[in-house]
Amino acid sequence: MTHVLVAGAGIVGVSTAIWLQRAGFDVTVVDRAGPASATSFGNAGVLAAGAFVPVTVPGLMRKVPGMLWSRDEPLFLRWSYLPRLLPWLRKYLSYARADHVEHYAASMSHILADSYAQHKALSEGTGAEKFLSDDDYCFGYSTRAAFEADAKGWDVRKRHGVAFEVLEGEAYGAVDPVYGDHFEVVVRCKEHGRISDPGAYVRTLFDHFLASGGKFFKATIEDLVWQGESLRGLATNAGEISGDIVVLATGSWSKPLATKLGCDLPLEAERGYHIELVNPSEYPKNPMMVASAKAVITPMEGRIRMAGVVEFGGLTQDKSNAPIALLKRQIADILPGITYDRIDDWVGHRPALANSLPVIGASPRFSNAYLALGHQHVGLTGGPKSGRIIADLIAGRSPNIDLLPFDPDQYS
Repeated sequence: MTHVLVAGAGIVGVSTAIWLQRAGFDVTVVDRAGPASATSFGNAGVLAAGAFVPVTVPGLMRKVPGMLWSRDEPLFLRWSYLPRLLPWLRKYLSYARADHVEHYAASMSHILADSYAQHKALSEGTGAEKFLSDDDYCFGYSTRAAFEADAKGWDVRKRHGVAFEVLEGEAYGAVDPVYGDHFEVVVRCKEHGRISDPGAYVRTLFDHFLASGGKFFKATIEDLVWQGESLRGLATNAGEISGDIVVLATGSWSKPLATKLGCDLPLEAERGYHIELVNPSEYPKNPMMVASAKAVITPMEGRIRMAGVVEFGGLTQDKSNAPIALLKRQIADILPGITYDRIDDWVGHRPALANSLPVIGASPRFSNAYLALGHQHVGLTGGPKSGRIIADLIAGRSPNIDLLPFDPDQYS
């Protein structure tokens, strides 16, 4: 039986492992900490099926300086990191163009649009389906002018099939009274979904993978092991592990190994934050993207999570005070009547490629290696579909979508 090593135990890696296992492969997941120990634990829990608009929209470049100097904007920078960030940042900002918005939307619609169905297919019979629901995903605007300023984004979503309705804030407040009259306009997106506990969801999927015969090797991956034009396995701090095929799904930590797989990825780690109101007195009904904050408020099991913010500062684990303070101010303003036991906070890393598109496909250098990484803000949403695509490619099946926008060969 063909033995596949999947490097990475986040949602992308675990999804890949399960779909490979279902296709009849012998699969071992390799990770330094275990399932959902990083970004897949701390995300907003939303299946953002209509996330067809990238961060890099026209006009972003002129806004960045003001955002960096404001304590109330969701963009932060560790200034000591700026010299290392600049080459990537120049490439990233070069994609703030209307044509790239269209290219991104057309490409990502194939990965994201059916995310609820993909999660349902992945989780069915695993025990993890209990965390999955088909909630709407809402966008709240504090003023009608702010909503109207976002008209181009909603036009892009509509043209690519996102079903939504625009409500007056009062009308939505009658449905979801926890928000009261905070928003003047709420856009309610249909056919999306929610994971009520992302960390527990991925861990339950992983437990099912193990119970079904999968294996786990806990170690830090240090290098590839190859002979000629073929990989033989992975070198780790706990020894070498051999495999016939390797899948790289290590998110923000992927650049060194991706380089050895023949891909010079313009990859940067976006530091994202969340805070949680633990044991709140009441809950919102649906996840809400607070448009002014670029952060999502999501009801979860035993807590309300507010997740968002972008900070550039590399792969260090220490938290910055300013992003956490911003999220606390925002949630106090939006949900002033809720009481709770305490506030917990967290920081993690989103893998961001300069063009915001993930890499999904075969290595340019080795015929028995594949990459699945770089999903930026939509890793939870697109993880199951991406894993299924990789499993299809390894099994010799052709996915019924155009994979050229995600082809690792463009970075060779």
